[in-house]
Amino acid sequence: MGRAKCKGPKFAAVKKMITKKTINKYKQDVLNPNKKDAEKEKLGRNVPQVSSALFFSYNTALGPPYRVIVDTNFINFSIQNKLDLEKGMMDCLYAKCTPCITDCVMAELEKLGQKYRVALRIAKDPRFQRLACTHKGTYADDCIVERVTQHKCYIVATCDRDLKRRIRKVPGVPIMYITRHRYSIERLPEATVGGGMQYVPAADNLCFLHIFSWVYSNYSR
Repeated sequence: MGRAKCKGPKFAAVKKMITKKTINKYKQDVLNPNKKDAEKEKLGRNVPQVSSALFFSYNTALGPPYRVIVDTNFINFSIQNKLDLEKGMMDCLYAKCTPCITDCVMAELEKLGQKYRVALRIAKDPRFQRLACTHKGTYADDCIVERVTQHKCYIVATCDRDLKRRIRKVPGVPIMYITRHRYSIERLPEATVGGGMQYVPAADNLCFLHIFSWVYSNYSR
């Protein structure tokens, strides 16, 4: 007995072709550089608000006692170099310092397990100021960058290259790092607005004033 043939409709395979009208419409809507985006024009200008502490050529919000935000690898490298955090910071800045640690940095240390138990014990020191985090997740770098962008009263202590590169884009925020078994500071005297003005040392500034006063006294007669 033979098989019954299907009596349903038969469909032929049709190759889809892009019409010339569709190509012309795509060129007009997408590839036209002179066309203005109406939605973008409706949006207001997003101008970032500059901190009032950066009114002058340096950050006036920075001053002793300095508040230093530390991250995970800075604590770990301090242990490897046998450095006491608070004493090393005071030797670097010649002023009283308050180490600060965020909740997300503390959560990172807790997740790393027994290998970083010494770093976790140091982070729980009562001399450290705990900074509460309101964001979700435990990625500390984003939290630190966002915090110092909003509040320019901190120094960031880190040895992470990516984080240092991101912090350098924020004007008026110095960076503390470890070099030659001691702490060093970057951009503290030249915490300028966008890097526009450069730091003039006090001796050079005083010399310039002496020259200016001498020229004024001799040629103003």
